[in-house]
Amino acid sequence: MTEPSGETPPEAAAPAADAEGATSASPGTPDSPDSPDSPDTPDGAVDEGTAGEGADEAADGGETAGAADGDGDGKKTELSEAQAELAAQRELRARIEQRKAERATPVDAGGKLSGTAADLLAAVRAVESGAKPVTTLRPEVPAPARPAPAAAPETTVRPPAPAAPAVTEETTSAVRQVLARGGAPEALAGQVAAVLGEGAARALDDDPWQLLAVPGVRPEQADGFARALLGAACGPGDERRAVALTAWLLEQAALKGHTALEIGTVRDGLARLSVPEPGKAVESAISEAAVLVFQEEDEDEGDADEDAEGAEGTETADAAGAPEERPERPVLLGLERYALAEESLADGLARLIRTVEAADWEGSELARAAGGHGLVLHTGGEAARGEPAALAGAARERGLRVALAAHTARDGAVPVAALLSGAAGPGRDEEGALALDLLVVLDAPQLDVETAALLVEALPDGCRLVLGGDPHVLGAAGPGRVFADLLAARVAPVIASRTPDPGPVGELVSGIGIGELNQVDAPGKEVVIVPVRDAGEAVHRTVQLVADSIPRALGLAADRTQVITVGHGGAAGTRALNAALKQRLNPGPGRFGGYDPGDRVAHSPAPGRTVPGTVVSADAEGLHLDCGGERVTVPKERVETALRHGWALTAHQAAGARWPAAVVVLPGDAAAGLSRAWVYTAFGRAERHLSVVHGVDQALPRAVAEGLDPERTTRLRPLIEALLHEEEA
Repeated sequence: MTEPSGETPPEAAAPAADAEGATSASPGTPDSPDSPDSPDTPDGAVDEGTAGEGADEAADGGETAGAADGDGDGKKTELSEAQAELAAQRELRARIEQRKAERATPVDAGGKLSGTAADLLAAVRAVESGAKPVTTLRPEVPAPARPAPAAAPETTVRPPAPAAPAVTEETTSAVRQVLARGGAPEALAGQVAAVLGEGAARALDDDPWQLLAVPGVRPEQADGFARALLGAACGPGDERRAVALTAWLLEQAALKGHTALEIGTVRDGLARLSVPEPGKAVESAISEAAVLVFQEEDEDEGDADEDAEGAEGTETADAAGAPEERPERPVLLGLERYALAEESLADGLARLIRTVEAADWEGSELARAAGGHGLVLHTGGEAARGEPAALAGAARERGLRVALAAHTARDGAVPVAALLSGAAGPGRDEEGALALDLLVVLDAPQLDVETAALLVEALPDGCRLVLGGDPHVLGAAGPGRVFADLLAARVAPVIASRTPDPGPVGELVSGIGIGELNQVDAPGKEVVIVPVRDAGEAVHRTVQLVADSIPRALGLAADRTQVITVGHGGAAGTRALNAALKQRLNPGPGRFGGYDPGDRVAHSPAPGRTVPGTVVSADAEGLHLDCGGERVTVPKERVETALRHGWALTAHQAAGARWPAAVVVLPGDAAAGLSRAWVYTAFGRAERHLSVVHGVDQALPRAVAEGLDPERTTRLRPLIEALLHEEEA
């Protein structure tokens, strides 16, 4: 049985690797160009407690895709959208570090750690010299808020996109020589140089396992490369290997949505990768500042300590006289980039909550809440999206500066990415912040932690933020669970919509949200079940539905129907379905990198973001697309990594968008990739008509009733709770 390659829960990830038909790479040989499509969990990868959501989508396109593609994007001087976003993230991190350095009072970190956590913290403190990042074990006190401007500036300024760091040809050439000596493909030189910088060749020569920093490179490949360079000096217990593998495990966890992992999980993963002493390996990674260690404090822990001190030194006791034991927060390990993003996001949200000037707004419950608070959360299904959109319109009538943003451009909203880049929206004020008094964001569950941090950091003091979305849909393709963490933290008003999704499709999806797969009345064939025996029949019936049945019965052209399946690989994955649909709907030789004018495509300008479009033409610059009326050019060197055919998508790619009709394909080998959130998201992409190509038997109702996605390990909730608790105290 072939397992799907994308959106697969951790326990099914290992079989998926074999099912894709990928050849086993020899030591030092990176994966084939298809490897970004299938970041399957290798032997020894961390899988306990990891969330399978979005691993495939986070690896699609953008800078994380194409590890074996030797395009050498780092040599280009013209910025792509993905490069601009990455440069903006670097600029954000620099501002965060500067703000931290300006804080007068150091944080008392780790005062309550004991046992393993204390040992790890001691290792960190042993190397703290100011040159390496400082491990944070509790939220830092936010900097004083800057005063809000008295009036909006007369003009707004759109700052130019920050320049991407240039990598010289000399550096790339030197890296190419080191790769050749180690038996690795020289085509990786551009990516290695872009990741490791100007000193890449020397760094790689000194520490061959730094090759793992290139997305798509696997431990066995880095080990083979190291053996070729180091010879007899190479061994499984090499400290450089231990440090690199620790960071690599956390990067793999980030592909599955985590911003941190419990220390025991990391040690187990290192043991499976044949690291002789996993505990010492973790300590080495901490001492080298390759990873950070955290142990958040409970919100009421400080109060409990004060109460204990006031009880004449006696321990808190229960009714039987035994001391009451509080469960310790787990010790977590994380990468600096996600730690900075979560801390910046918590600081920024606390700043918005603290600096808003409450006002009495008349209108709906949502409007009244937005008037009185800096942060408001709104929950509901597809029909409920109109409520925050109406709030944005009413705020404009009040004379406020308002923006309505979403994961994808629909319902009058601009994409979040376009708002941040300045391609859409109000632009920036004189201080560099977005010129806004109110920002309403739809599809908030699709916000990963880095995008959310960039967004909140860009908002001025006193700005109101309304995050709206459906808590039942699949989470962000990138790391973090921002919307879910904020709902759980209860740090802001939560307004639950009472507007139900209409029609048979809405009734079906609403039941799935509470774990019930109900049979609904569909007199107009709004919901159709098409049983199939195998994957081949599933592909055949899908093409028949899109090309013939739905246009004939509903009068909808084929381009108004979207096919959704579980993964990219397999006999009925997106690759197989797109090949069959292209042959039927737009046959051609694929003379432009596998594409022809008229092909439907899915463009990934950045990891985790998919924009549907149609190929218009091609020339020396690349492929020209029409993406919802916007002309987009994909450079020819990025076509292979940033573009797919788009008649069939995964549920993560389709999240945030809707089509008049949807065909959801569930062949028998898709059962392992199903969950309640996946089914809810896929079925909910249909506005008028839903066809389900059904070959998973009882796996579908079982997934709806029992298939909960694994929790993502994140730090946002305790961070924001602690910040606001400190203010109340």
